[in-house]
Amino acid sequence: MRLAVVHATTYRYNSPVALSRQLLHLEPRKASAQSVEGFALEITPAPDETARGTDYFGNPVVAFAIVQPHAELTVRSRFDATVAPRAEDIAGRHTDAWDAVRDRLRDLGQPPLVDAAQFLYETPHVELAPELAGYASASFTPGRAALDAVRELASRIHADYRFDATATSVATPLREVVARRRGVCQDFAHLMIGCLRALGLPARYVSGYILTRPKPGRARLVGADASHAWVSAYCPPLGWVDVDPTNDCLVNDEHVTVAWGRDFSDVTPLRGVILGGGEQELAVAVKVTALA
Repeated sequence: MRLAVVHATTYRYNSPVALSRQLLHLEPRKASAQSVEGFALEITPAPDETARGTDYFGNPVVAFAIVQPHAELTVRSRFDATVAPRAEDIAGRHTDAWDAVRDRLRDLGQPPLVDAAQFLYETPHVELAPELAGYASASFTPGRAALDAVRELASRIHADYRFDATATSVATPLREVVARRRGVCQDFAHLMIGCLRALGLPARYVSGYILTRPKPGRARLVGADASHAWVSAYCPPLGWVDVDPTNDCLVNDEHVTVAWGRDFSDVTPLRGVILGGGEQELAVAVKVTALA
């Protein structure tokens, strides 16, 4: 699948901002199943300082500073991505029993396990509450293959939780999502990560984009898409397997990976600090288009 992605973020302030320093996670990382061409970044007003690099997890980042007064900030990224199908290669493959994986993680002398183990613990958006382990345990019966259990957990979250774009915000605690049984892709990713970690299994938060299609007879709306989130679960010998609980599927060629980390706070598309500005208004528009 070849996809074109445009992501625009605009902040409008009710008083001038004297200084703005921002960190961006917008450029897709290199991955075996995808290639990226023509990544371009437009920042208005033009930054006075810009630096590119990678973060702790290997994700590309851009840092910039604007030291001129401004009442509006717009960051627009665009790129084309070619994504290979991968779900067919994963579905039905053998994986080790989940409880055997959990037990092996106690031996951190093996390098692959050291990398995986850092995704075992509580993080700002993922509280390891006891009820998460209880909810997950229905799928993780003793000796069950890790991938089979992970897929069933994703299906149960999809069935038990309702997608509601107005129910939560970035600051909504995971325990409230569990209580309300509704949220958005970010919430469902954090929920599934919390369930896996509560059982002693590593899980990563993955940010990116997904191609969505309108219902038959309806026109596609510019900006109707949004950035997406899903989960990467550690399932040896396959390694990390990406699963989308929002759509109850293995991640395939309609998903574009941008970055991964422990939770949303590690891979926020745009975050920073400003001096001044007062109240602010945020507008985000994402467009993902399938190319011929």
